[in-house]
Amino acid sequence: GNTTPVHDTDHGRYDRDQVYDHAVGPFQFLPATWASDGVNGRGNNAAADPNNAYDAALTAAVELCRNSRDLTQPQQLHDAIYTYNHSDAYVTLVESWITRFDQQATATQSAGSGGYTGKAAVVINAALAEQSVPYSWGGGGAAGPSRGVCCSKGGQDGRTVIGFDCSGLTQYAYAHAGILLPRLAADQARVGRRIPATAGPGALRPGDLIFYAYVPGNDRSIYHVALYLGDNQQIAAPRPGKGVEIEPVATSDYAGGTAIL
Repeated sequence: GNTTPVHDTDHGRYDRDQVYDHAVGPFQFLPATWASDGVNGRGNNAAADPNNAYDAALTAAVELCRNSRDLTQPQQLHDAIYTYNHSDAYVTLVESWITRFDQQATATQSAGSGGYTGKAAVVINAALAEQSVPYSWGGGGAAGPSRGVCCSKGGQDGRTVIGFDCSGLTQYAYAHAGILLPRLAADQARVGRRIPATAGPGALRPGDLIFYAYVPGNDRSIYHVALYLGDNQQIAAPRPGKGVEIEPVATSDYAGGTAIL
C-alpha cells in the first residue's frame, strides 16, 4: 500500500516516465538504486541493465549481502529482505516462499540423486517433470496434458486450459510405469493395497497415491489425489489457478493412500 511518489532520476531512460520513477526489471529496482548499485552479471563489458535477468540477479545478491550479511542467520536474512521493502508483511511473505522453495529443492534433489528406485522412480520423475503445468479441470490423462471440461466448482472452464487435474496427473505418471489407472480419484483408491488414514502418512512409501475426502473413511467422498514423494511431501495438481507443484502432505481431509507399485 505504499504510494509515496518517487520523482524522476533517470529522465525516463529505464521506465519511460520523466515525471516519476518506477520499479523496473525482474527484480524491481528503482532507477536511482540501479544507477548507484547496478552490476553486470554476464561476464562482459556491456553496461549493466536492470531488465537483464543476469544483471538484476547479481545486483540483488549484492544488495542482500551488503555489509557481509550472513543470510543463513534468520535476523540477518530478515534485515536484508527488509532493505528491499520496508514492510514486515513483505518480509514474512518472502520468508514463506524461501521455506517453500527449500522444501521443493529437497524433494527434487532426492529424486535426482537416486533416492527413488524401480517403478517408483519412473512414476515420480514423470510427475516431477510436469511441475508448473497449469491445472485444468478434467484435463490430462495417460497421454499427457490436455484441455479439460466445464466447469469446476470455482467456475474454471477446463476447455480453455491445457494441463492436468489431480487424477489426470497421477494417470500420466503411472502410465510411464505401464500402469493404467481409472480416471477419477475415488476410483483410483480402489486400485492396489489400501492404506487407511488411521495408519497416518508414516505408512506411505514414495510412489504411493494419497487421497483426500470430504468424509475421511468414506471413499465415495474422495475429491483429491496426490503422489507421495517421501519426507512428508507430495506432488499434485491442486486446484484451478495453480500449477503442478510439490507441497507438504495435508492433515485436513487426509483419507489415506494406496500402494500400487
